[in-house]
Amino acid sequence: MSTIDLNSDLGEGFGRWTLGDDAEMLGIVTSANIACGFHAGDPQGIRETVLGAREAGVAIGAHVGYRDLAGFGRRNMDVSSAELVADVIYQIGALQGIARAAGTIVTYVKPHGALYNTIVHDARQAQDVVTAIREIDPALAVLGLPGSEVLRAADAAGLRSVTEAFADRAYTPAGTLVSRREAGSVLHDAEQVAARMVQLATEGTLTAIDGSTIRVSAESICVHGDSPGATEMAAHVRRALTAASIGITAFAPRAGETRA
Repeated sequence: MSTIDLNSDLGEGFGRWTLGDDAEMLGIVTSANIACGFHAGDPQGIRETVLGAREAGVAIGAHVGYRDLAGFGRRNMDVSSAELVADVIYQIGALQGIARAAGTIVTYVKPHGALYNTIVHDARQAQDVVTAIREIDPALAVLGLPGSEVLRAADAAGLRSVTEAFADRAYTPAGTLVSRREAGSVLHDAEQVAARMVQLATEGTLTAIDGSTIRVSAESICVHGDSPGATEMAAHVRRALTAASIGITAFAPRAGETRA
């Protein structure tokens, strides 16, 4: 591929607690997955991140999750369809309101944490998320794991589906993420991570945790913003991709813009 997007989870501070360096990360990535208040984020912090994204020319996505502040949205929840549809609509709507007041727009949705992992395989919850997106704004793209139920449901509903890979996460031979509960699930060597992402962008492959080579199709790369050294690793990835002649551009440009 000649271009790829870099996305990061931002706006996840809460009150007096700061999580990650949003300002610095917004100078590196091209898409910002902004918390909507259910797993993290408060209105003031979310607004500040939206304003920062607008000034940096970074695309804005709604990072929707389970209603789980205490667990940072990483606890599995068996919520009803009616509740999940309403919760996702509520979160997207809140971010759209803040974005509109800031003079910008939300262009895509990326589920967070346990919800993200659940709708890789759970067709019912995947459909609930897609139903919510289609009801509030069918122009929104859906960012998710290749081969996931949510992207299949998005395609069937006529929404734009966008595949992503994770820079600092290990993969199973089946192409899914290694659980955070397992050793080696998160990668910390910036050079190794950058080399993996160049391999992904140029060859469409990654090395799984067992050493096998797997095919991975991705239009976007997620660089996490809340881990130690996150901005340094993200910058390292961007420099390596640029050195390999891979353009860095948003997959879902803002209103009036077109992707290069």
